[in-house]
Amino acid sequence: MGKLLAAIACVVIAAFPGTPLRAETAVSIDYSFVDRPAQLPATFAAAAGTTLRFMALKAIDGERIDGALWQPASKAAADTTLVIGVPGSGGNFARAPIGPLSSALSAKGYGMLAINTRQHDERVNTDNFLDVRRDIEAAIYTARALGYRKLVLFGHSLGNIQAQYYAANNWDPDIKAVVLAGMFANLPWKARPKTVADEDAFRQQSKAAFKALRDGKEDELLPQRMRRTGQPVTGQHFLTYRSEASSTADGTYWIKRIPRPILMVRDAGDTVIEPFEPYTLLSAATSEGSLVPDIKYELLPNAKGPNPGGHPFIDTAQALADATAAWLGEQGL
Repeated sequence: MGKLLAAIACVVIAAFPGTPLRAETAVSIDYSFVDRPAQLPATFAAAAGTTLRFMALKAIDGERIDGALWQPASKAAADTTLVIGVPGSGGNFARAPIGPLSSALSAKGYGMLAINTRQHDERVNTDNFLDVRRDIEAAIYTARALGYRKLVLFGHSLGNIQAQYYAANNWDPDIKAVVLAGMFANLPWKARPKTVADEDAFRQQSKAAFKALRDGKEDELLPQRMRRTGQPVTGQHFLTYRSEASSTADGTYWIKRIPRPILMVRDAGDTVIEPFEPYTLLSAATSEGSLVPDIKYELLPNAKGPNPGGHPFIDTAQALADATAAWLGEQGL
């Protein structure tokens, strides 16, 4: 065997004489600081004692990810716990609750890198759930390159399952904790009656999504729109988020596979997340064999009662920041 390998090596050397042996880069994650986006409101600004810079990241698959980096001015990156903010469906780093939370946490001594994932704004319902991990990955590696050593994942609404998925599959030691806000339990189970509400329509949409996948057109819009919202949807989004048979957006599966402390926060006025959903997640996270070392659920009172602003924490923005910062402090972060 040794003689055979030696002979093969001689053939390779003879075939490529003088070829230098050197390392090459197949793919990379890049980042740069960029100018402030023109469409942001003037109120989206750093408070006294904090800084705000804007970034453009390139994920490993080439996707551009925009971000906002908030940092306490008096602290170095290595001494700052950095929260990676992942917004909900169609959300972005400026909208509630991510935008207000970023400002409030930086004033409390925490850094925050809030990102626009590939399903932000007009790209809502077009992404493949499995691809969003690359957006979070780009933020994580950028944070490390900037010198941050203690990281926390924060996911709101749809971003909650994306944060769960990343934390369950990446046990990196610098990811210290996970915060979930406005978190659903099992999206395909929950979404079917809310976003379809018509079994015939669901079957038609499912059939169209499978055909798009077979035809290699899974990233194209389906003929049928989301029934409740009227929004367009791609086959890959339907199959990886909405279809019970193929979706991976089930928090009851992923949460118990996260080996880090978890905080869950819900606004009591939330009309999107049902009151029982956090308890379903809590049950899974504390079930036998769960990897979660510690989990806390906090319900924030809302004097208005059930209202549309409950899900994005419109009336409880400061309470969300206070609860998050207090819990991080309890974790020594």
